[in-house]
Amino acid sequence: MSRWLGLEGARVLVVGAGSIGAAVAEGFGEVGSSVAVADRDPQRLAGLASRAAATLEVDVTSADACRAAVDRAADALGGLDVFVHSVGINRRKGFEDLTDHDWDDILTVNLASAFWLAQAAARRMRAQRSGRIVFVSSASGLLAHRHHAPYAASKGGMNQLARVLAHELAADGVTVNAIAPGYTETGLTRDYLDRDGNRERLTALVPAGRLGSVGELVGPVLFLASPQAGFITGQVLYVDGGRTLV
Repeated sequence: MSRWLGLEGARVLVVGAGSIGAAVAEGFGEVGSSVAVADRDPQRLAGLASRAAATLEVDVTSADACRAAVDRAADALGGLDVFVHSVGINRRKGFEDLTDHDWDDILTVNLASAFWLAQAAARRMRAQRSGRIVFVSSASGLLAHRHHAPYAASKGGMNQLARVLAHELAADGVTVNAIAPGYTETGLTRDYLDRDGNRERLTALVPAGRLGSVGELVGPVLFLASPQAGFITGQVLYVDGGRTLV
């Protein structure tokens, strides 16, 4: 499978070392890619240091820091073939209870950082006339989940950002796609799932009859980042057990 993907030796930057980002980074390593991982949490990075070619601390709320992180990663790897954005925060509150800070923080971390990082990555990829950009979005970018206003707005914006960037970069050999997980147990969702019967309630909404696992997101990311997906761009791949069908 790793030979079929053709990712051996690919120079990959994964930004976000939470549950999904860490699994994706390890997945790239397992198929022979050279991986740099960036995150604001040094403890997360320490857990990946032995399996990554480079680890970088980055404040994704700063445009300058994001662009500098791409340059640092590319220098460490000797170039950049793949960029994966796996950064996300959420605060579940009713629309009227959200503060200006909630809105600004979620939109900056989830969406603005994707723009800043992708812009810096795309400049390098355009120069070499090849590259892959993959965003980790969410089914919330399509579905109107209650208490998700800024999160849903950020992910819906990310989906459209992927489409626009894909259009602009296609002639330069750079593809831009997103995966959109449905209900998946991650570090971001675990506390919520473990209280008030939320796990059972959400599971009942999924046609597959279960929640997703982080491991099930790795293959879709690797495929979209691979040469095998060279004619796929501007797409949002829902990895949701059928949740967006109903």
